[in-house]
Amino acid sequence: MNKKTISIILLIVFTITIILTLANVFLDDSNTSENQTGTLTINNETKHYEKVGKCLEVIDGNTIQVYGVGRVQLIQVKTPDTEPQMSLAKNFVKDKCLGKTVYLDIDDKQPKDKYGRTLAIVYTNDTDINRELIKNNLAKVSYFSPSEFKKGEV
Repeated sequence: MNKKTISIILLIVFTITIILTLANVFLDDSNTSENQTGTLTINNETKHYEKVGKCLEVIDGNTIQVYGVGRVQLIQVKTPDTEPQMSLAKNFVKDKCLGKTVYLDIDDKQPKDKYGRTLAIVYTNDTDINRELIKNNLAKVSYFSPSEFKKGEV
């Protein structure tokens, strides 16, 4: 091989390395940020949260993907497993969360489920998503222990 060919190969390897490094930095959604705690006021109630992130994807009616957190399971919420109710719940969550900043009140007693999803009450600026799913008959209360939240508190 001549010097020109070697130079081109090294340039390609260098470029690929830079691209992969940048992709890893920008696409890694399991990074945790420093202190993100705070409060919101929704329907004249003060809501506390521990994490904030952008909703990147709605998996189903009670599971979302949040940048900086990963998969989040809406706690105490069981959405239907059959159509069309399943789609109604998913579409409701999409309308309220997708592409928006969400605030998570993570269960202190059991922060993750057996699948590694973060268990939380999910808020937007003006909506308690868990509560609204139940209130609009798009989900039922589903309780398990241990949990910092009391049964039916959502």
